[in-house]
Amino acid sequence: MNILVINCGSSSIKYKLYDMSCLKVLASGGMEKIGLDTSFLKVKHGDGFSKKIKVIINNHEEGIAFILKQLTDPEHGAIKSLEEIDAVGHRIVHGGRFTHSVIVTPEILEEWKQYSELAPLHNPAHLKGYEAIKKVLPNIKQVFVFDTAFHQTMPDYAYTYALPYEICETYKLRRYGFHGTSVRYVSHRACEFLGWDINEKKLLICHIGNGASVTAVKNGKVIDTSMGLTPLAGLVMGTRCGDVDPMAILFLMEHMGLNVQQMSELINKKSGVLGISGVSSDMRELDDAVHSGNRRALLARNTYSYSIRKYIGAFTFAMGGLDGIIFTAGVGEHQHSVRRDALKGLEGLGIELDQHVNDLVFGTDSVISTPESKVKVAVICTDEELLIAQDTMKLINEAEKQ
Repeated sequence: MNILVINCGSSSIKYKLYDMSCLKVLASGGMEKIGLDTSFLKVKHGDGFSKKIKVIINNHEEGIAFILKQLTDPEHGAIKSLEEIDAVGHRIVHGGRFTHSVIVTPEILEEWKQYSELAPLHNPAHLKGYEAIKKVLPNIKQVFVFDTAFHQTMPDYAYTYALPYEICETYKLRRYGFHGTSVRYVSHRACEFLGWDINEKKLLICHIGNGASVTAVKNGKVIDTSMGLTPLAGLVMGTRCGDVDPMAILFLMEHMGLNVQQMSELINKKSGVLGISGVSSDMRELDDAVHSGNRRALLARNTYSYSIRKYIGAFTFAMGGLDGIIFTAGVGEHQHSVRRDALKGLEGLGIELDQHVNDLVFGTDSVISTPESKVKVAVICTDEELLIAQDTMKLINEAEKQ
């Protein structure tokens, strides 16, 4: 079975085509800057072929059509015909009340659409991706895999906001959590890598990228996570502010004369590490600025790492103990300085980082704690696309048996 995995952003489309019989990636790529005259597609095939194609793409429908055309290109295509694609799986950021992945039906689609305003930067783009596939391949089954689904095991006292209960019920206000697809993959992969039974372990999954979260996974189930109603809450991130006193938002709106859209732009795209440092949201560039003596860059890095450390401490006590800390995603897998700084001062929890090993680990599954450390610390590379493909294949197979 060949599964195409699609991840649509507001101006981008990432994809992978899997041969699920051997879990081989037949093709992958990413389209960037959709809607601009500088748009392009990067293509990579399993046989080592790769290229960058500059092409003007005005919308997601054109983007999907162009990607499918490249997949079946007579000279360099990964497949000969679109009929070789058996199903399509989509990464969906906000799934609201959905607790598991689903085959999309008209009824499912209408219910899911009501959550779009809770993820205005993500869900509308996902819908465009679904509709674009539907237009080109009208009969193919499509599956939604929700980032929020894995977090639905949180107890009510962990996800409830202390706002009037009736208002929360009416507007579906609660902590949903995000990065759940990555957290689900990484927590299981970490236990496999460490030789543990996930049903007997207390893990903290630190998904640290431009967007970042910490999730407490106890005996295989999420009991709390740092993100909330939207992916804005929790840790200091690349351009997102993370936890801020809500009155600070109202204060700025009043004194700066900002409307809702302008405020959203400020706290989502101009804050975080970028906002503090004034340098960059890229941790590599931030490190360079720190080494050159930039005081604000140092403040940004310290604030960023402290927010991770604070959540590690809080969630350790929420779980009643800790067996492992797992770093994953772009920064977590590749930035040794962030891992080091996030764990500073946590020796009292039984954490001993092997500084030498940590400095050497760059994008590989590795244990970075000392043999004496009571808490295992590891780097595990996430693979959300593979999990989406596996969920899609499972649902399609189950549907065919019915």
